[in-house]
Amino acid sequence: MMLVRYLSQMGRYFLMIKEIFNKPTKWSVMRGLIFKEVDDLIIGSLGIVAFISFFVGGVVAIQTALNLTNPLIPKYLIGFATRQSIILEFAPTFISIIMAGKVGSFITSSIGTMRVTEQIDALEVMGVNALNYLVFPKLIALLLYPFVIGIAMFLGILGGFVASVYGGFGNSTDFVSGIQNDFIPFHITYAFIKTFIFALLLATIPSFHGFYMKGGALEVGKASTVSFVWTSVTIILVNYILTQLLLT
Repeated sequence: MMLVRYLSQMGRYFLMIKEIFNKPTKWSVMRGLIFKEVDDLIIGSLGIVAFISFFVGGVVAIQTALNLTNPLIPKYLIGFATRQSIILEFAPTFISIIMAGKVGSFITSSIGTMRVTEQIDALEVMGVNALNYLVFPKLIALLLYPFVIGIAMFLGILGGFVASVYGGFGNSTDFVSGIQNDFIPFHITYAFIKTFIFALLLATIPSFHGFYMKGGALEVGKASTVSFVWTSVTIILVNYILTQLLLT
């Protein structure tokens, strides 16, 4: 029975995605909604992303330096390891899971509250496609998500540089040499492909849980928790699949 329920939910999720693009809202209205979502979901997330990226980059550099105990191992590996960790996994995947908690919970609770207070029913009575009105602006706003991840990559590597150089683990020349050493441009492409797909998941999975929730105010909180769990699980699974497809 549980398998049937999961399959039913997946089917409903894909039907929701199809419905998002039906009966589009007038552009004059949609434009304002998109700008509001960009402010809430993208610009509102820059502070926490910048803070976490900088200090985690520093931690990665320090831990790498502390593990290079053999004097024969070159110091430039600190920069190399920091670059690889930040670009390949930390910035696209770890930040996306954090965003699933911040942005995903916000989306689920805001749409869920509208469901509880019957605002969604009112939209549908007026002949508005509620899914297009509520979810499409979030989808478009989160297409700017790779911009956030680009900032996370830069600040993560900068944090590693500051921690390495000013923490006395190496000099700036070695760190910069490590960043440049054996650089594969496709790794950036791979990271942004992942980021783009994660953005779609961050927009749609929390919206699904908010839109189709039932109950009252207590259930809004439960729906936010469930949406965070499922968004995180899906991001990790998709990350594994994309890594297998693109890097092997």
